[in-house]
Amino acid sequence: MWFIYLLSWLSLLIQVCFVTLAIAAGLYYLAELIEEYTVATSRIINYTILFSTGVLAGLYIFEGFPMLMVGVGLFTNLVYFGLLQRFPYILLSSPNFILSCVLVVVNHYMAFQYFAQEYYPFSEQVKMFFHPPCSKEMTWCLITSPRGSGGSALGSFWCSPSSKRLFCPVGRKCTDQLDSGG
Repeated sequence: MWFIYLLSWLSLLIQVCFVTLAIAAGLYYLAELIEEYTVATSRIINYTILFSTGVLAGLYIFEGFPMLMVGVGLFTNLVYFGLLQRFPYILLSSPNFILSCVLVVVNHYMAFQYFAQEYYPFSEQVKMFFHPPCSKEMTWCLITSPRGSGGSALGSFWCSPSSKRLFCPVGRKCTDQLDSGG
């Protein structure tokens, strides 16, 4: 039994080495493409920042994300636009680059803090993607957030009366759709 155990660790080590080499080769190829097609890369980065700005605005408007977190994200995108003005020439000692490095850490810290407080169990997240839509006779289950924000698109889904306990754990507010006038 010890031989198979030793082989499994050896195979894991070999797999990690090959995955590391594959990622390195992919990044090298990507760097070559960026160097060759700087105008197209700049355009792609510009569209990506615009998309990120739209997502942040949508998270604030539709999901009620904290204004401070969204504001830091939008300011970070503004700093990225400043970096993009001189792309591909970026000075590592420029205040704009240093500020972007600091802001990416702050932005991620704030996002991790937010999602650590707004906890949704994995089983509830999976149910949102794999549970089919229901008819009017079904029950609407609203998962309220710990802060009492009334739920969000991430936390709401349809469930049937027969599976009410499965889809609506203790501590969640479940109301009959027909009674609520919906």
